[in-house]
Amino acid sequence: MEFEANMNVKPHVKAFFDEDSNTISYVVKEPDGPACAVIDSVMDLDYAAGRITQDHADEMIAYIEAQGLKLEWIIETHVHADHLSAAPYIQDRLGGKIGVGARIMEVQEVFGKIFNEGTEFQRDGSQFDALFEDGDTYQIGAMTATAIATPGHTPACMVHVMGDAAFTGDTLFMPDGGSARADFPGGDAGELYDSIQRVLSLPDDMRLFMCHDYGPNGREIRWETTVREEREHNIHIGTKSGSAVTRDEFIAMRKARDETLAMPRLIIPSLQVNMRAGELPRDDKGNPMLKVPVNGL
Repeated sequence: MEFEANMNVKPHVKAFFDEDSNTISYVVKEPDGPACAVIDSVMDLDYAAGRITQDHADEMIAYIEAQGLKLEWIIETHVHADHLSAAPYIQDRLGGKIGVGARIMEVQEVFGKIFNEGTEFQRDGSQFDALFEDGDTYQIGAMTATAIATPGHTPACMVHVMGDAAFTGDTLFMPDGGSARADFPGGDAGELYDSIQRVLSLPDDMRLFMCHDYGPNGREIRWETTVREEREHNIHIGTKSGSAVTRDEFIAMRKARDETLAMPRLIIPSLQVNMRAGELPRDDKGNPMLKVPVNGL
């Protein structure tokens, strides 16, 4: 899919950082109207206590209401493995449609088996209001957004381009952070390399907004960069130090690095919730309940 980004459209982007999961969520507003979208929201979870709260989501809701905005979309760039989505909570209060990549069905199939979900768990993406294919567009007021398929971290990963801003999910981190892991079920380092090249083919001055930042080497948390900065300085793929990193070199680096990484602390609850568009699984009595698959991941 090829498309021409409209760099003359400059949406307003408000970031919200969740310290517990190092996630950055966004409210993205069209330039000349009240319509907005929420990108990668977070629901707070005290895992040890099994208690869910909504402080992070409430902060975003309060901002949208204070600014007099109209929420039209709640976008998930992928099925997150490190935090719970607040999408249904936000939708219940402000409306909007929940959208994700169409390959969510592959994710649901894989993790439906891992978590031993019964036949009542639908694996057709029907928990979401919209399933995006590569190149699909949707409107945020008068602003057109385009969904670009960027598999590799997960099959359903997508980058969402809105004017001169692109929301990368976990396809890329800040230049000194590199790239996301590709060793989860359904992940693929070669696909991730190809997806990164798609992002780097966007205009040099395209603003890129990260889903996570961990402050490498003790620097302050950051979440915004540009295509040019990533292309030249990204430690896993950049060209500043010499010749471009080849696909085979990236795959070897990514596989070696992934073997050293521990599983995310909240992967077990996150996957169960996020593959359901943020809804909690329930037992046969209707009580919210999470499973722990033993030796399943």
